[in-house]
Amino acid sequence: MFESCAELVAEYSRVEAELADPAVHADQTAARRLGRRFAELGPIVAAYREWLGAGDDLAAAQELALVDASFADEAVVQAERLDAAADRLRTLLLPRDPMDDKDVIVEVKAGEGGEESALFAGDLARMYLRYAERRGWSTQVLDSVDSDLGGYKDISIAVKAKGVPEPGQAPFARLKFEGGVHRVQRVPVTESQGRIHTSAAGVLVLPEAEDVEVEIDANDLRIDVYRSSGPGGQSVNTTDSAVRITHVPTGVVVSCQNEKSQLQNKESAMRILRARLLAIAEEQAAREASDARRSQVRTVDRSERIRTYNFPENRISDHRVGYKAHNLDQVLDGDLDPIVDACVAADEASRLSEVG
Repeated sequence: MFESCAELVAEYSRVEAELADPAVHADQTAARRLGRRFAELGPIVAAYREWLGAGDDLAAAQELALVDASFADEAVVQAERLDAAADRLRTLLLPRDPMDDKDVIVEVKAGEGGEESALFAGDLARMYLRYAERRGWSTQVLDSVDSDLGGYKDISIAVKAKGVPEPGQAPFARLKFEGGVHRVQRVPVTESQGRIHTSAAGVLVLPEAEDVEVEIDANDLRIDVYRSSGPGGQSVNTTDSAVRITHVPTGVVVSCQNEKSQLQNKESAMRILRARLLAIAEEQAAREASDARRSQVRTVDRSERIRTYNFPENRISDHRVGYKAHNLDQVLDGDLDPIVDACVAADEASRLSEVG
């Protein structure tokens, strides 16, 4: 059982030794890769040692119980400890999504529902910004298109962890289940007769790509510059600083206009473009992979209606895992962990059942 763990313990020791070598840190990319692997292996090694220790303690208690019946209760305690350690180790050894340790770009787009949808998109954007703040992540609004009443027609937010997060705690691992259609039920500010309306906004969560992961040929890009504008066509800049980049081979188009500098807008657009191209590559790989991998991808399908936010009842419901709570106000203030935990637990249970 867990025979592969001995190799992981040996790798953990090798990585630890490499990280202790000052020469390694001259190459920040290599050092970051080793740091991530060290953080990934740490919990597995700790759980494996706990399992080994529990096994030894159980054997000792069983042996003592043969000559002194008072040790029978201790044997039961150690057997339970061994089972718990085995369950934890089994979960940690599940194949991980290779994107889980990445930072992300979260895109929120208003859908059907006009201004009410744009206001809801603004609520979702603020929810993710507050959630990131709670977890100590840094955020940057790469681009946004405001609506007339203060919401967003479209907004892109970069979310970045500080340092090397523990496995399962990086932005993509926590936020990937947010991708999909989010539905809201409430009385719109534009409704004079108090009727509840339903509208929706879409969320797309992209793992942020590093330069070395996505090679973009400059000859494949068409770059247009234009004058940025605010809601209702209001001009917000008197120079051609807004940038639109088209990746000709895929047809992906990215526009950025937030900054007054054309160069800064181009850099932001390239970050979003790299993330979208990485997502396309991942989807292509998933189509060629196993049914299990494809089922995981479906959990973050952006076309799936995943959640309902009911304001009159202060209720939030996640339709994929059956989660329901009456604390919508707290969730919109960034208290997302209970919902995320429910999605993670359901995903782990599904993958455990697949490996038998």
